[in-house]
Amino acid sequence: MSSSQGPAIRPSALKIPLSASVLALLAACGGGDPAPVEQGYGADPLLPEPENKLIPTVNVAEADRWEAGETPAAAAGLRVVEFAADLDHPRRMLVLPNGDVLVAETNGPKREEHRTGIRGFFMGLAMKEAGAATPSANRITLLRDADGDGVAENRSVFLEDLYSPYGLALAGGRLYIANADGVVSVPYTDGDMRARGEPEPLTALPGGDYNHHWTKNIVASPDGTKLYAAVGSNSNIGENGMELEEGRAAIWEIDLPGGDKRLYATGLRNPVGMDFDADGTLYVVVNERDEIGDNLVPDYLTSVREGGFYGWPYSYFGDHMDKRVKPQRPELVEQAIVPDYALGAHTASLGLAIADGDALGGRLGAGAFVGQHGSWNRKPHSGYKVVFVPFDDGGPSGDALDILTGFLDEDEARGRPVGVEIAEDGAILVADDVGNRIWRVSTDESLALNE
Repeated sequence: MSSSQGPAIRPSALKIPLSASVLALLAACGGGDPAPVEQGYGADPLLPEPENKLIPTVNVAEADRWEAGETPAAAAGLRVVEFAADLDHPRRMLVLPNGDVLVAETNGPKREEHRTGIRGFFMGLAMKEAGAATPSANRITLLRDADGDGVAENRSVFLEDLYSPYGLALAGGRLYIANADGVVSVPYTDGDMRARGEPEPLTALPGGDYNHHWTKNIVASPDGTKLYAAVGSNSNIGENGMELEEGRAAIWEIDLPGGDKRLYATGLRNPVGMDFDADGTLYVVVNERDEIGDNLVPDYLTSVREGGFYGWPYSYFGDHMDKRVKPQRPELVEQAIVPDYALGAHTASLGLAIADGDALGGRLGAGAFVGQHGSWNRKPHSGYKVVFVPFDDGGPSGDALDILTGFLDEDEARGRPVGVEIAEDGAILVADDVGNRIWRVSTDESLALNE
């Protein structure tokens, strides 16, 4: 499995430790601690030489859900409260024009497994013992904070019986939902607590029985005439054959309302979170490849060029060729675009919300909020937090700042942040799919945020 999706840990499923034989073999293949993960951040990350381990690092954070009254830790000048609890694996959110919040309660569909070789054997065994396979609620829930106190006191099932829904977008009076195999839509009017009518198909997206990276995210263009759909690869580096990768590791552009589509950008191993900045530039966070070291390859945030190729599977961060991929494609590597900003190796950066001065303000006014789901294949762990990447002169610039931490307590995960959205009042909403909560981060007016 990849750093981006797995394992989809549920707290009740992680009380069984890995077998002693598996732990011993995995430990024997590990070395000392790598350089700090922070070296893999920024526009010019440190990229060490790739390693070639017989068995990849498996370091699953055992889940131990939040106790009543516990919260993550917000950065200085900010406060965090529980916006909603008792959800079922919340992942992606959408803030509606009236301030209501839709959340996809979801997990991967039942799929065939194509793991091969000794790596695949140990990966499959470790993930199974970690409790990675859990049923999907297949539901969109609506949350409403009617009294404006920062806590959603009203909720309703907006739409159910979907197929591993993830992406949500609103355009032209319709709510679009990206299932694991395509996009559907229902009518929407401000204030609706439940969908009116059954979902209508818009277009299919690459799926199938395997569907390794199952999450399909969507975002509407600023003018509402198009959707952009992110589709992850069907493997780590194409090891199951490139015929299974047709139309994947890519962003699709979909015309509205008809549903005609075309490939917009390719070579993006697992693009998930997407958003537009104030100038109409599309940005995406991408989960990179595994199994060549604890500090390779950094996930990244980048603007998306129409027709652009970003390297996967043949290279990473521009022309850094991945020698494991056969056959090589040097003519494509020459075209590979260098991403704008690295986000650390194996951080599983999934959520993205871009603020154009309308969010927390001050030093957090313009930039990207990124939800990092956290590693399961790096030692020590990386991610398990929400970071802010400041923007300057139209793009990411400067050091990333930790906004919400405390999800990881040594080797136990209280939660794992996924989707990130900006509420109507500028607060940041964070979906936590292990804690089964949505957290709300806002400015603490009693503190000096700009100091």
